[in-house]
Amino acid sequence: MDKHIELSYCCFESFKVLARNYLDVESHHLFVEIERLLGETNMSPADVAENLMPKSDDEDADMCLKNLVEALEKAKEDAKKKAEEEAKWKAEEEAKLKAEEEEKTKAGKEEKVEKVGEENSAKENGKCTCNGTSANEEKENGSVAS
Repeated sequence: MDKHIELSYCCFESFKVLARNYLDVESHHLFVEIERLLGETNMSPADVAENLMPKSDDEDADMCLKNLVEALEKAKEDAKKKAEEEAKWKAEEEAKLKAEEEEKTKAGKEEKVEKVGEENSAKENGKCTCNGTSANEEKENGSVAS
């Protein structure tokens, strides 16, 4: 059984702990940009740690921090695209619901006009209806419906 577990997102303070643990770095010129990006986007601590871990012996702290900046920028762009798609979908759904509502309203008005037209036609033919029965039917049954 699959379950979705909601985890917290990484804040700048958590990032500093991860940077110290994985890269042995207390401060770096990219920290300012990383702080800004972490405030603008949501990334889990596991994703941050994944980008901080050196993939090879050739990668140093500078390269790992640049990888994190790129990952944060991509996450920010992906979140923006997703929000735009959701807004577009929501607008389409609202337009669809509005069109359906207008169609129902129009159908209701047409039905009302049709019913009035039938009543007028019956009156012109000398068949007045009351409560869905004609005057002739009431005379035949010997009772008047109320």
